[in-house]
Amino acid sequence: MSKNYALTATKRERAGKGVARALRRENNIPAVIYGDHKEPLMISMPVKDVTLRFQQGGMKTHICELTVDGKKETVLARDVQLNPVTDRIEHVDFMRVGPKTKLIVHVPIHFVNQEISPGIKAKGILNIVHHDLELRCAAADIPEALEIDMASVDLGDAMKLSAIKLPKGAEIMGHKGDDITVATIVPPTVKAEEPAVAPAAAPVAAAAAKPAAKK
Repeated sequence: MSKNYALTATKRERAGKGVARALRRENNIPAVIYGDHKEPLMISMPVKDVTLRFQQGGMKTHICELTVDGKKETVLARDVQLNPVTDRIEHVDFMRVGPKTKLIVHVPIHFVNQEISPGIKAKGILNIVHHDLELRCAAADIPEALEIDMASVDLGDAMKLSAIKLPKGAEIMGHKGDDITVATIVPPTVKAEEPAVAPAAAPVAAAAAKPAAKK
């Protein structure tokens, strides 16, 4: 299960590009909270706090306890908009979530116990087909990562979707009923040795090559 984090925000009354620019000049960013059959709530947030949390990773899979003017909202970041030139965060969309809220999120796959895998010990190469999967699950049960145990995986073995333990009630999207290959261990590539090149014949002395001069 993912860990929660906390942020603070202030309600704002107005929207628009002018308001957004003014907020950014004050080192704040515009954001919005929506969902749960309630009216969207426009807010502003300190860019430093949001950027720090974003850089820690997993912001879109971790539940946020967001305090807006003293009132708490349980939310999940659904979209983080970045400036295409500076990568500075410019806007965040938060969705209200509850214990029964189900979401579709992208969750990374971690390959654990690689150090004791027979295939890796034999110099095999881990060939990853899927680095993450689209998972539908309750907001409170979003995992940090989906794990595949490689403790007994040998050369040539394929790691399938069925090897992943899912949270209760969760399902993989797009692969229902298909036990797809997530990764394989392929044998090491052996580079063929180049044939030895025979040494070049010694050049004939120039003097010997020339005819004797006539007297």
